[in-house]
Amino acid sequence: MNLRDLVYGLYARRVEARLDHDQVPKHIGVILDGNRRWARASGGTAEQGHKAGASKIQEMLGWCAETDVEVVTLWMLSTENLDRPEVELTPLLGIIENAVRDLAADGRWRVHHVGTLDLLPGRTQSVLKEAEQDTIGRDGILVNVAVGYGGRQEIADAVRSLLLEHSDKGTSFEELAEIVDVEHISEHLYTRGQPDPDLVIRTSGEQRLSGFMLWQSAHSEYYFCEVFWPAFRKVDFLRALRDYAARHRRYGG
Repeated sequence: MNLRDLVYGLYARRVEARLDHDQVPKHIGVILDGNRRWARASGGTAEQGHKAGASKIQEMLGWCAETDVEVVTLWMLSTENLDRPEVELTPLLGIIENAVRDLAADGRWRVHHVGTLDLLPGRTQSVLKEAEQDTIGRDGILVNVAVGYGGRQEIADAVRSLLLEHSDKGTSFEELAEIVDVEHISEHLYTRGQPDPDLVIRTSGEQRLSGFMLWQSAHSEYYFCEVFWPAFRKVDFLRALRDYAARHRRYGG
């Protein structure tokens, strides 16, 4: 361990000691951004960057478990990412599949897929379904893996699901127009039954949501971190929690 690591370790312990666990967000959304830029900066390939990013996931979930976070949503692949060249997309999907398998095999996490399965290759679909099935009933953190996810697509899927449900019931469009409200749509989101994210963290310095959890993040707090995702450290995570705890949430009031 070099001097810099020692200093960061001491600082992280100091921040953690002062953290009020009653003020910790229960649901954290994370936009895992900057894998490719991290790789370029270190002279590596995009695939190496994605592998480094995948290896960071378990470490971050461990920090969440230590601080009493209950739900974590990880944006691993957007619907737009599916348009990347096959030479990059194929190995990226393989890395994501391995990361999801590792989450399921760990024994601590409950895995839930959020996104549109039909947009993904059959092998990826199978891995996501198996991970979710194999982790049902676990008591640990609920980990939403957002793969093939887009916020606008989620809302469109929710409305479609709502319309189909009421069509099966024989509800007319006029009747549905009279009764439909925010809660009806929320009940058809990928995250139905879950609390909305209290805090959304994005790494890499970008300061936008890019469509992440558009519906659910209406009252979320945002934390934009300069470091690339593979370089995200515990001290960065604790700073985000400290920043969140210092804010006064008004929920639009």
